[in-house]
Amino acid sequence: MRFDLFYELAVPADCGRSEAEVYADALAEIELADRLGYRCAWLVEHHFMRGYSHSSKPELVLAAAAQRTRNIRLGHAVIPLPLHHPVHVAERLATLDILSCGRLELGIGRGFSPREYAVFGVPMEASRELAEESLDILRLSFSAHPVTYRGRHYRLDALDIVPRAIQQPHPPLWTAAVSPGTYPWAATRGLGVLSGPFKPWFMVKHDIGNFRAAWQGREAPRIGMTLGVLCLKDGKHARALAQPAFTWFYRELYKTTLPVLEQLYPSYEQIHELGRFRQLMKLGIDFGLADTFGLTVVGDPEGCVAKLQKYAAAGVTHVLCAFGAGAVETSIVRESMELFAREVMPAFDRIED
Repeated sequence: MRFDLFYELAVPADCGRSEAEVYADALAEIELADRLGYRCAWLVEHHFMRGYSHSSKPELVLAAAAQRTRNIRLGHAVIPLPLHHPVHVAERLATLDILSCGRLELGIGRGFSPREYAVFGVPMEASRELAEESLDILRLSFSAHPVTYRGRHYRLDALDIVPRAIQQPHPPLWTAAVSPGTYPWAATRGLGVLSGPFKPWFMVKHDIGNFRAAWQGREAPRIGMTLGVLCLKDGKHARALAQPAFTWFYRELYKTTLPVLEQLYPSYEQIHELGRFRQLMKLGIDFGLADTFGLTVVGDPEGCVAKLQKYAAAGVTHVLCAFGAGAVETSIVRESMELFAREVMPAFDRIED
């Protein structure tokens, strides 16, 4: 099992940090992760989510990180494909793969924000079709040949898309996975899955089993799980810091997802399985509930290793660590990253990527 970083680039109102400071801290932490042996740093793409996520143009941040690191891979996930023309996506990703010397990882998805769809003028009910066609075009763009495509939404005629990604046949491809149907869909297309960070572990574990059963790729299946992480020598201190930080993070997260759960937008019907948690979300999720749901790993190194065992046993191959979830000061985050790399990660070295 390998360990990555996960960033929303959160700017909590009471955190005392400006946007510029949050960006600078994230880049410095990615530099540190590169030296410590973390595998990949992932940045999300969200729009109009003040406080919770200021990562609206993650490819620019990743381009900056590419120039400051040597080994760590750089994950763009997820790109809400329906909100972008696929040719623009293909061009940006190939450029980022070149700038990073072939270290790009790509996660795709549909997004979940009705506001994003409305602002960008995209019908939410067409999201699945748009994502499917965009993925088809992305795959074609990785070849050395002009792209011709005939779809319902996009038509391309012998289009010579440049530049071309370094990695061949293409950078590793992943998809966001929330609804149960996404897992077998991803398996039949050879995509890795990125689970979490808001779906309870007992539900994700079931989905992972279905994914592994349906997997048709040549290589081993790739399964990522995003978790809120804080590891300190003093486990009680870690939990004391995590209590307000992760309570804030998960409340903000659920607040952003509640609209699509409440109204069950067309093409998002499968997410209704999370509907039973709506009342919990409204009442206010906290760190204790998130921990019970299996969404956090907090404590001393020994305790963190013990908690992580269940994910490894279920087949998770990559843990995306949201150290401090953007609501803990960077000095504590860096301390946690160093301790985690030194005393937790080695316990899972025997599990192959």
